[in-house]
Amino acid sequence: MTTTTAPVAAAPARPAHRDPNVLRWLGAYTTSMVGDGIYFVALSWAAARSGSAGQAGLVLAVGAVPRAVLMLGGGVVADRLGPRRVVIGSDAVRCAVLLAAALLLLVSSPGIWLLACLALVFGAVDALFLPSVGALPPRITAPDQLGRVQGMRGLAQRVATVVAAPLGGLAVALGGPSAAFAAGGALFVVSLVLLAAVRLRPLPADDDARRGDPAVRQLADGLRYIRGHRLLAPLTLVAAVTELGFAGPANIGLVLLADRRGWGASGMGWIIAGFGVGAGLAALLLAVRGRIPRAGAMLSAGVIAGAVALGCIGFAPSVAAATAAGLCVGLCTGLGGALIAALMQTAADPAYLGRVTSVATLFTMGVAPLCYPVVGAAIGAWGVEPVYAVCAALSAVGGVIGLCSRTLRRAELPR
Repeated sequence: MTTTTAPVAAAPARPAHRDPNVLRWLGAYTTSMVGDGIYFVALSWAAARSGSAGQAGLVLAVGAVPRAVLMLGGGVVADRLGPRRVVIGSDAVRCAVLLAAALLLLVSSPGIWLLACLALVFGAVDALFLPSVGALPPRITAPDQLGRVQGMRGLAQRVATVVAAPLGGLAVALGGPSAAFAAGGALFVVSLVLLAAVRLRPLPADDDARRGDPAVRQLADGLRYIRGHRLLAPLTLVAAVTELGFAGPANIGLVLLADRRGWGASGMGWIIAGFGVGAGLAALLLAVRGRIPRAGAMLSAGVIAGAVALGCIGFAPSVAAATAAGLCVGLCTGLGGALIAALMQTAADPAYLGRVTSVATLFTMGVAPLCYPVVGAAIGAWGVEPVYAVCAALSAVGGVIGLCSRTLRRAELPR
């Protein structure tokens, strides 16, 4: 297939946090994440007002299905078409869908079916967007700046998380879900404008994509590439095992923990805030320093320390103790996750970046949420403490795998 050459930028002569090109990308990513958060608030409110509690829950869950099913295919599309093109297309589709939904809700009451379709479309688009946005950093900055870029991206995620919910709630309060959907669509317009101004560094083209190989063959080739890579294989395994142990206790586990201890929603909120502050500090550290020595060993040790702190939450005697443990979890796992992403982006062949990112994202956004009902049922049967202990041990296994891999243990970020 023929491909058009993307705009090219030379490697920046300044740190990433001072590079206008990186800052344009960061602004686009941040506004996109805020728009996505406002969409979720509006969808939740509209679903609760349009149907029963069960129907509302179904609407919120239905978007996860296409995201998980199509995620690996999204990596193939990113490598075929280029991540910038896919990210721009994804934002354009989400913008159009949100503005159309805002208009429909303004003039009529189409009911729960429209919201379910909206969630399905967003889930499918996310399956394209997430691998592509993860594959963009190596194309906008030099390899020695990837650690700093991951820290900046982590800070953007924290900002989006803090800002999106209040903005979405304000928009719903002022004009209902229609106004919130319109506000989200407007933010995607801003993201599109900024993305159009981002310049890309030249990277080798994908030979398989140029030959027009079938997508299934490209996907299989990408999986073989990861499996046979001395660094990417253990990195992917560490990320997958860590997330499988972490996701349940950090989500549904906190709800059940706060309920059983009598801490209420405010107690759960304090623990989540501890997570957020810790992850924000980790992102800030990486954004400022730009490079962490012995990155492979540090991320593995951070995973183990974060797992220990996660287990401590299940045994915490008070909200304050659980919040302190949550801060440690956010700090350790936030740093470990950013280092995993940076090492993947520096180690992967550029032709495979989309597929590598899609595999890693599949575990964090697709497979890990499947642990929620398992963890919930286990807590109901055996209680909070043993389930947190088992999940923390599973998460720690990810760090042990990293330390046992000589290649990963000695991995370094570029200077």
